[in-house]
Amino acid sequence: MLHALEVFALRIYMAIFKVVTALMPFKWPRMFEGTGSSLDLVRHMADEGHRNVLLVTDAVLVKLGVLEKMKAELETQGVKYVIYDGVEPNPTVEQIEAGYRMLKENGCQAILAVGGGSPIDAAKMIGARAKNNKPVVKLTGLLRVHKGMLPLYAVPTTAGTGSEVTIAAVVSDTANKRKVAAMDLRLLPKAAALDGALMTGLPAHITAATGMDALTHAVESFVSRNAMKKTDEKALEATQLVMKYLETAVADGGNLEARQKMARASHLAGIAFTQAGVGYVHGIAHKFGALYHTPHGLANAIVMPHVLDFSLPNCADRLAILARACGIGEKGADDVHLARAFIARIREMNAKFGIPTQLAALKAADIPEVAKSAIAEARFTYAVPRYMSQPVAEAVIKNLLPTN
Repeated sequence: MLHALEVFALRIYMAIFKVVTALMPFKWPRMFEGTGSSLDLVRHMADEGHRNVLLVTDAVLVKLGVLEKMKAELETQGVKYVIYDGVEPNPTVEQIEAGYRMLKENGCQAILAVGGGSPIDAAKMIGARAKNNKPVVKLTGLLRVHKGMLPLYAVPTTAGTGSEVTIAAVVSDTANKRKVAAMDLRLLPKAAALDGALMTGLPAHITAATGMDALTHAVESFVSRNAMKKTDEKALEATQLVMKYLETAVADGGNLEARQKMARASHLAGIAFTQAGVGYVHGIAHKFGALYHTPHGLANAIVMPHVLDFSLPNCADRLAILARACGIGEKGADDVHLARAFIARIREMNAKFGIPTQLAALKAADIPEVAKSAIAEARFTYAVPRYMSQPVAEAVIKNLLPTN
């Protein structure tokens, strides 16, 4: 463990950070929710006076025809658009620059992002790049998007990242084998739509991984020492929704109620962690994405039980609240038993969804680097319930080594 004085200093720092966060003027996007809400969002964009739009998405969604109704509505509303579908999972600096060139060449004045967290994050950085005229990496870090971004509208097609309500955009810096994040209030979209109908064709394994991503956001924000009443309410509801509807969404992808409820869970968890923060699950998962291109939701799902096992001594009471709210564990059991039951439930869900207990790509030689990166990311950013030292972090990550 860290030295007691060091932990005390970090706690003081994060307590100040909590006060600052509570006072920050979050301007949440206007929300459209329900079947067909993506078309309501398009009409809203037209009403806002946008006549030339960059549509940021990925090639798979284009191929599946997910954008067809939105494209038709843009045309009906007299809005010109050009499609940039070069975004891949864990968007890179190069992909963002390519999108920016397309935006500039076509004189686009606003951006419509359609997809999971990767297209939405890429769209944020394309919009920031356009307004700030700086290299992408120069925009990463805290409050460095000084001139804001172009008007951004978001339609998430996965229920996991909550990117439509976050102030962050994660970018893969392939040259340095790392993931970096831009964090700024100016990265919040102007409006977004939660249209569960767009998610009905999502494959089961992606539904599971993104759903566990939403659960990670809810749980890590709830056990964060920077949690507040307003974030607790959203994290608690998000956890309940995931526990109730994710299995149905995975088993029956066409179940519209389950899809819409999961979209709401992701949205609520996104608001919660934007203010309360996350923790070591994300710190480790981000490095897995940078080193091995592991999809973020999958990485979070694999890592979460291990980090919660470590954190339990300092957050059993918080995990027990989640367990009681979700009907997990024996009635009348103490906090520690309920906390363990909650973690066991996460492991059961992972097993049911076919999510592995270890990361096949993980190499023993990389563990010190992963641990160091996770510790550095969390140190002055996340109010984790329990701090890790380098040896402890390495020991936790070793549990994820594949066994033959």
